[in-house]
Amino acid sequence: MADSNTASSGDGQQKSGEVMKRTIKDSVFTNLFQDKKYLLQLYKALHPEDNEITEDKLTDITIKNVLTDNIYNDVGFIANEDKMVILVEAQATWTMNIIIRALMYMVQTYHDYFSRTKQNWYRSKKVKIPIPEIYVIFTGDRKDRPSEVSLVQEFFEGRESCIDVKVKMIYDGEEGDIINQYVIFTKVCNEQMAIHGRTQKAVLETIRICKDRNVLKEYLSSKEKEVVDIMMLLYDEEEIMRSYVESERYDERIEMVKRMLEDRTLPIDKIAQIANLPVKVVTHLAESLHLA
Repeated sequence: MADSNTASSGDGQQKSGEVMKRTIKDSVFTNLFQDKKYLLQLYKALHPEDNEITEDKLTDITIKNVLTDNIYNDVGFIANEDKMVILVEAQATWTMNIIIRALMYMVQTYHDYFSRTKQNWYRSKKVKIPIPEIYVIFTGDRKDRPSEVSLVQEFFEGRESCIDVKVKMIYDGEEGDIINQYVIFTKVCNEQMAIHGRTQKAVLETIRICKDRNVLKEYLSSKEKEVVDIMMLLYDEEEIMRSYVESERYDERIEMVKRMLEDRTLPIDKIAQIANLPVKVVTHLAESLHLA
């Protein structure tokens, strides 16, 4: 998912030891298409047959939820007032759950749309509703590359259902178009991270190489400081998440130890071995429960 939070460094320079944001590519993706100029290029890449589309015919409807941990997508926009294009996200890890997220994004987007256009679906008058199109740009490695994934096929085993969601998958784009450039950007980024780690050096090298290859050159040149800020974060988000998960697992092990202690069938050293905890931790728990 995209994350709009950035870590600014005042003069734009940060220590090389600081880590690169784990969601950098998604964040750059979102930032890139906030600009109508590049959003228009994105639409034309998806609909090359539309020769009359202009920037003023594109309306941003991206779900933004910066204050709460709720639904938000990377890019969403309406074209020509009747076509709703939802770019669910730039996805690097394959998961069919993207279909479920797409469904949730679509429902939320329609809810916001009716509110914005002051349409009441409880009244007898039929509401106007734009036609949805859902895309995912997949930037990871995968041999099997379906052009489309479906809620009915993947979750209901093809059985008849009152609802279906079809997500169009994009992998490389057409040579030179904005999608293709973004995909190349992610690959260059991955290569530089493999060399320099998640550091500012990797960020700056990614930008330099892409500009030299004419990949998102105008965007990276005009917003280089902003892009660097987006791509750098003071705290490694993945480490934070890993610590959270580990704390959850620790709590679960503690509860398991308490149950085993109360059962009084195993010695403390055996319980410690099963729970993968130090004996002194289990002993302390036993004492606190008056079971030692």
